[in-house]
Amino acid sequence: MRKPPRIKLPSPIHAGAIIEIRTLATHVMETGNRKDGASNIIPRDIIHTFTASFNDSEVFSADLNSGISPNPYIAFFMKVPRSGTLTLTWQDDSGTTTVEKIAINVT
Repeated sequence: MRKPPRIKLPSPIHAGAIIEIRTLATHVMETGNRKDGASNIIPRDIIHTFTASFNDSEVFSADLNSGISPNPYIAFFMKVPRSGTLTLTWQDDSGTTTVEKIAINVT
């Protein structure tokens, strides 16, 4: 990814609340089906795996395929039992792994 992903969390967050986490990754999501101006196939480069962990315990994961649009938006819900660290990870075909860690403090 060229830019860090955008992540949106509600505020404030209360212990035991179910919250929605929204992410937007800036990525071309090239399918490998198109050709460039010289008729060469543009290699596939998509985000193929997204995972979310809270305090090192996986709470959400998604395997993405070539049908996903550029700049994929992913939203999911999770229950927040206590304060901790939310770790979001995107992996793409070019070998790039993007990791964002967000401290969640419950009120």
